[in-house]
Amino acid sequence: MHLITFRRGARVSIGILNAPAGRLTDLSVSAPDLPGDMQDFIALGEGGLTRAAAAHAASSDGDIDLADVQLLAPVPTPRRNIMCVGKNYHEHAREFHSSGFDAAGKQAVPEHPIIFTKLPSSVIGPDVPIPSGNDDTGSVDYEGELTIVIGPGGRDIAPENALDHVYGYTIINDVTSRTQQHRFNQWFLGKSLDGFCPMGPAIVTADEVGDVSLIRLLTTVNGEIRQDAPVSDLIFDVPTLVSTISRGRTLLAGDLIATGTAAGVGIGFNPPKFLQPGDQVNITFDRIGTLRNPVT
Repeated sequence: MHLITFRRGARVSIGILNAPAGRLTDLSVSAPDLPGDMQDFIALGEGGLTRAAAAHAASSDGDIDLADVQLLAPVPTPRRNIMCVGKNYHEHAREFHSSGFDAAGKQAVPEHPIIFTKLPSSVIGPDVPIPSGNDDTGSVDYEGELTIVIGPGGRDIAPENALDHVYGYTIINDVTSRTQQHRFNQWFLGKSLDGFCPMGPAIVTADEVGDVSLIRLLTTVNGEIRQDAPVSDLIFDVPTLVSTISRGRTLLAGDLIATGTAAGVGIGFNPPKFLQPGDQVNITFDRIGTLRNPVT
């Protein structure tokens, strides 16, 4: 199931996307007893999905044309910071370590997951411009990332049980000011600027995605392929990340974990290829979709 948050007129609703048909089911109409907020809906778990699926089936392909709505980030305003993982693809870890911007230690490939967060105020939706002017250093970079959506919450989750806590997946572009990331010797400030977390277009439930190690990341800038890597290249896989982050910390329904990016980011080039106004960034994970954002 492809779950979306969208705006139609003045109203924001959640729905089910039928991308091939270019239509969607507005759950606020077809299932008005369901919550209208994505995080509240996720908290219902399988029961909510069953009721939503029944409403979607009753409306056939969907009751609204996709062209008549504005897609928002599937979780437009997360209730907690987005958790992110640094240097988590083998080739990117080496690329970043040799770039001169790595302030995360002496090792190219980390021994344990590197975790940082992005502010909820950094989130924007599909097709919304990335405001590069918010970074006064002119060093805006892109990072296409598979993102875990937590369903059943929990603490001290064992790796062998971790996938039971994964509700689904979405896409995040972990937009970064590289100079600020390096200057402050940590990653929070350079990655939490307003508009520096494009997300979407949908949350695809875990059952539909299946084995994420079999899917692939493809990032293009102005049509040029920049990132092309299998998720199987993750240093720390999805169960390891969920288990590690939950040690002594309670994960809640709707929490988001961006799993890291692959080689091919702007700082991996000589000279670096930072984003410029007028650029177009498209990030695709097969089985999930494509997140598209222009740059202003």
